Amino acid sequence: MSQPERLEVLILGSGQGGKLLAWHLARAGRRTAAVERRWIGGSCPNIACMPSKNEVWSARVAHLVRHGAQFGTLTGPPTIDMAKVRQRKRDMVEREVAFHLQNFKASGAELIMGSGRFVSPKTLEVQLNDGGTRLLAAEQVFLNLGSHAAIPGIPGLAAARPLTHIEALELDYVPSHLILLGGGYVGLEMAQAYRRFGSRVTVIESTPQVLSREDPDIAQAMQRILAEEGIQFLLASETLEVQGRSGDKVSLRVRTPSGEQKIEGSDILVAVGRIPNTAGIGLDEAKVQLDARGYIRVNERLETTAPNVWAMGECAGSPQFTHVSVDDFRIIRDNLAGGKRSIHDRLVPYCVFTDPPLAHIGLSESEAQRQGIKARVAKLPMSAVLRTETTDEKQGFMKVLVGGSDERILGFTMIGAEAGEVMAVVQAAMLANLPYAKLRDAVIAHLTIAEGLGPLLSNVPS
Repeated sequence: MSQPERLEVLILGSGQGGKLLAWHLARAGRRTAAVERRWIGGSCPNIACMPSKNEVWSARVAHLVRHGAQFGTLTGPPTIDMAKVRQRKRDMVEREVAFHLQNFKASGAELIMGSGRFVSPKTLEVQLNDGGTRLLAAEQVFLNLGSHAAIPGIPGLAAARPLTHIEALELDYVPSHLILLGGGYVGLEMAQAYRRFGSRVTVIESTPQVLSREDPDIAQAMQRILAEEGIQFLLASETLEVQGRSGDKVSLRVRTPSGEQKIEGSDILVAVGRIPNTAGIGLDEAKVQLDARGYIRVNERLETTAPNVWAMGECAGSPQFTHVSVDDFRIIRDNLAGGKRSIHDRLVPYCVFTDPPLAHIGLSESEAQRQGIKARVAKLPMSAVLRTETTDEKQGFMKVLVGGSDERILGFTMIGAEAGEVMAVVQAAMLANLPYAKLRDAVIAHLTIAEGLGPLLSNVPS
């Protein structure tokens, strides 16, 4: 083996945590390189968070135009130009890639485009995208590998060449009938967007409810909202076989609670979960151990089983959100500087960008029950929030959990307009350990959606 190039810091993957760490350590004067296989800046600005929300917004505009008469704006039936929708998304991605390239250049971190495989501890062989190889060794190694969409082993599914979220965001046509496997967060965002573009949409979910991690009342409300837009749902249903080719004609044999059905459509989109990108890159040679699901084993400081090797983001089993990868970066950054930060007890929020959106922070009612935590529950329909009288955004509700033996807010969930912004207010109160009455009695600006927190918290049982 030839002698490797020597680095101080080697980062495999340029996703959210990896790129922030690369820029930070390079600016601190350390010789740093980041190896990226394809997506400069990771999946979020290229194929996931930002592109999907870009097209979700285009779908929302189509929906508003279609219902303009409700607000006194009269138009003819809208025409959807999916090539334009796609180009708007691509333009945003190009701006993001340029921003990332500029940051790599300004920080001094080297960006190496290629596929890496460990050949020994802290030594990576990189097959460069433009040809040739480089052998890199570093004092410290950081793994930011990400994940990819799972394709279940349903007979005929792989041969049908189904869409994942990546291909769905590249369509230049509106599918006549989109069949979606998976009623989770990504699946419902895509289902609503394509329904609003004009597709007939059928969602097939193996569990008894959509959004299987949510409380039943949350899942039922979301399903009802989407069903009112014309999305069809088959719950507790198993896809037995797929025939045909996505983009042309597909036929699914599905076992449902009422018996077998044949579902025919034009396109099939799979959104049933994620698989970490940890296979086939020599992690065993690097002495980095995986758990039974293929995620990298890390401790509370995100250190792997190999000395001076860390992992962050989805590949480390962190919650699959960009903002969590950012926090993983902060934990590693601070601990490298002598800190004692941990992944334990993080208060992790999330949003689902359906319309209306879903936002959640802290404990759900079901989680509190499973953990034997006594909690007081209060709800408020969005129709009771005065702002919605002016916008007609009355779908959904707010829900809060308050400790049974103290006054702290334990959790908050909302389906409704601006749910993510309202959740951030509750998150701040939870981080400050404020008694719920402090937020209940706060003077919140009128007319805002957040104003609903007052009446919501006034409903907390004494």
